[in-house]
Amino acid sequence: MLRTLPIASPSSLTVSTYNKTSLPSQSSLKLSPFCVNNDGGNNISYCYSTSRRLALFQLGAAIPQSHFFGAKALKLLRAEGSTIEASTSGNMAPTSNTVTEQNVLDWVKSDKRRMLHVVYRVGDLDKTIKFYTECLGMKLLRKRDIPEDRYTNAFLGYGPEDSHFVVELTYNYGVDKYDIGTGFGHFGIAVEDVAKTVDLVKAKGGKVTREPGPVKGGNTVIAFIEDPDGYKFELLERGPTPEPLCQVMLRVGDLDRAINFYKKAFGMELLRKRDNPDYKYTIAVMGYGPEDKNAVLELTYNHGVTEYDKGNGYAQIAIGTDDVYKTAEAIKLSGGKITREPGPLPGINTKITACLDPDGWKSVFVDNLDFLKELE
Repeated sequence: MLRTLPIASPSSLTVSTYNKTSLPSQSSLKLSPFCVNNDGGNNISYCYSTSRRLALFQLGAAIPQSHFFGAKALKLLRAEGSTIEASTSGNMAPTSNTVTEQNVLDWVKSDKRRMLHVVYRVGDLDKTIKFYTECLGMKLLRKRDIPEDRYTNAFLGYGPEDSHFVVELTYNYGVDKYDIGTGFGHFGIAVEDVAKTVDLVKAKGGKVTREPGPVKGGNTVIAFIEDPDGYKFELLERGPTPEPLCQVMLRVGDLDRAINFYKKAFGMELLRKRDNPDYKYTIAVMGYGPEDKNAVLELTYNHGVTEYDKGNGYAQIAIGTDDVYKTAEAIKLSGGKITREPGPLPGINTKITACLDPDGWKSVFVDNLDFLKELE
């Protein structure tokens, strides 16, 4: 589970259990897959590194050879910068880094991924829960209080966490206000009648920032409202959908760069792209399936704007994966920054890895099986 811990000042409230700065460094595990020891004669020995998952993954990319290499050949290959690996027959074989990288990136496309939840901080948890359940029709799925760490989490959504995208609210004791910044855009909720939902929000004392009407340059009826903490929600008029909590919008400084990163590192599809020159912005919708049935990430580029203030309210998106180790490798190869090396969390043993995209937006990948075990 993701949780955000309280610290001294609101400006530094960015810590979660999926990125604890106190966790031990795993840099010592990033060894070469194999080491080769030559005693100067005819005896050569090989040893596996402790990074078993990465070693085995790279082993699968080894090019088979029909002959043994001598000590001189091994030295020559190492001098030329090739990686030496053992084939299943015990032979040694050179592996191209390009082949290994391509295998990693190809694996991303077949990985079983789904957006699990989005995490952000609120100043009054009970007030926010009341607004989401009474105005937006969400259900309180679970709530947990951790008094020793001075925070409380609440998970809300439109269905079980094992099959739906949900929100994870974090309340840090004593912190009643956060800076949302200019980079975070909004969350999207699909409703069958936007006008009716807006009337309900008004009746409950909620704030409507954009009255119902067609989207600029399109026909979809939308409206915008704000929750008690100022987070914006776009209401989109659609028919029945299995995933009403359907969208997270973030602003980026280079849209093509962001699209390429999310396709390559996250395995997302570019579902659609729309340029609005009259209003000087372009959007790209990325996700793991059709946006009428899945939660998606909407990236917005405002023409000429390359940087945004991210504030300290919005935290991250969590995504499921079958292997956090391969995921981290793909992120590195795609130009992302790993902020938490892959591995199990102390205490609960859930394997995770955390990263930043080229614009500095954080995401956490969670092992699919471990996540289901947590829910039990």
